[in-house]
Amino acid sequence: MEADVLKLLRLNSMREATGLSRATIYSRVQAGLLPKPIKHGERISVWPSNEIDAITKATIAGKSSDEIRALVSDLQRQRADA
Repeated sequence: MEADVLKLLRLNSMREATGLSRATIYSRVQAGLLPKPIKHGERISVWPSNEIDAITKATIAGKSSDEIRALVSDLQRQRADA
Protein backbone atom coordinates (compact mmCIF):
# COMPACT_ATOMS: atom_id res chain seq x y z
CA MET A 1 0.00 0.00 0.00
CA GLU A 2 1.33 3.42 -0.95
CA ALA A 3 1.81 6.01 1.74
CA ASP A 4 -0.41 9.06 1.44
CA VAL A 5 1.54 11.86 -0.18
CA LEU A 6 0.72 15.34 1.02
CA LYS A 7 0.41 17.74 -1.86
CA LEU A 8 0.44 21.49 -1.59
CA LEU A 9 -2.05 23.20 -3.87
CA ARG A 10 -1.26 26.59 -5.34
CA LEU A 11 -4.13 28.86 -6.32
CA ASN A 12 -4.62 27.46 -9.83
CA SER A 13 -4.68 23.90 -8.45
CA MET A 14 -7.16 25.04 -5.78
CA ARG A 15 -9.36 26.50 -8.51
CA GLU A 16 -9.26 23.18 -10.37
CA ALA A 17 -9.84 21.09 -7.22
CA THR A 18 -12.78 23.14 -5.99
CA GLY A 19 -14.25 24.55 -9.18
CA LEU A 20 -14.29 27.96 -7.51
CA SER A 21 -12.96 31.28 -8.75
CA ARG A 22 -10.07 33.06 -7.04
CA ALA A 23 -12.46 35.61 -5.52
CA THR A 24 -14.79 32.90 -4.19
CA ILE A 25 -11.88 30.94 -2.68
CA TYR A 26 -10.69 33.99 -0.74
CA SER A 27 -14.25 34.91 0.19
CA ARG A 28 -14.75 31.43 1.66
CA VAL A 29 -11.43 31.71 3.52
CA GLN A 30 -12.71 34.95 5.10
CA ALA A 31 -16.02 33.25 5.96
CA GLY A 32 -14.22 30.31 7.60
CA LEU A 33 -15.46 27.84 4.98
CA LEU A 34 -11.95 27.16 3.63
CA PRO A 35 -8.70 27.13 5.60
CA LYS A 36 -6.28 30.00 5.39
CA PRO A 37 -3.44 29.42 2.94
CA ILE A 38 0.08 28.75 4.14
CA LYS A 39 2.83 31.11 3.02
CA HIS A 40 5.30 28.92 1.13
CA GLY A 41 7.59 31.68 0.04
CA GLU A 42 7.53 35.42 -0.30
CA ARG A 43 4.85 35.40 -3.00
CA ILE A 44 3.50 31.85 -2.85
CA SER A 45 0.50 30.64 -0.88
CA VAL A 46 -0.56 26.99 -0.76
CA TRP A 47 -3.24 24.78 0.78
CA PRO A 48 -2.60 21.21 1.98
CA SER A 49 -4.52 18.84 -0.31
CA ASN A 50 -5.71 16.68 2.59
CA GLU A 51 -7.55 19.66 4.10
CA ILE A 52 -9.27 20.50 0.81
CA ASP A 53 -10.19 16.82 0.35
CA ALA A 54 -11.78 16.74 3.82
CA ILE A 55 -13.81 19.87 3.11
CA THR A 56 -14.91 18.57 -0.29
CA LYS A 57 -16.08 15.30 1.30
CA ALA A 58 -18.01 17.22 3.96
CA THR A 59 -19.66 19.37 1.30
CA ILE A 60 -20.63 16.31 -0.74
CA ALA A 61 -22.04 14.73 2.43
CA GLY A 62 -24.33 17.73 2.82
CA LYS A 63 -22.76 19.20 5.94
CA SER A 64 -24.03 22.64 6.96
CA SER A 65 -21.93 25.79 6.81
CA ASP A 66 -21.55 25.68 10.60
CA GLU A 67 -20.31 22.08 10.44
CA ILE A 68 -17.82 23.00 7.71
CA ARG A 69 -16.60 25.99 9.75
CA ALA A 70 -16.01 23.64 12.68
CA LEU A 71 -14.10 21.27 10.38
CA VAL A 72 -11.97 24.12 9.03
CA SER A 73 -11.23 25.28 12.57
CA ASP A 74 -10.22 21.75 13.56
CA LEU A 75 -7.98 21.36 10.49
CA GLN A 76 -6.21 24.63 11.24
CA ARG A 77 -5.79 23.61 14.88
CA GLN A 78 -4.19 20.35 13.71
CA ARG A 79 -1.77 22.39 11.57
CA ALA A 80 -0.65 24.31 14.63
CA ASP A 81 -0.18 21.10 16.61
CA ALA A 82 1.93 19.41 13.91
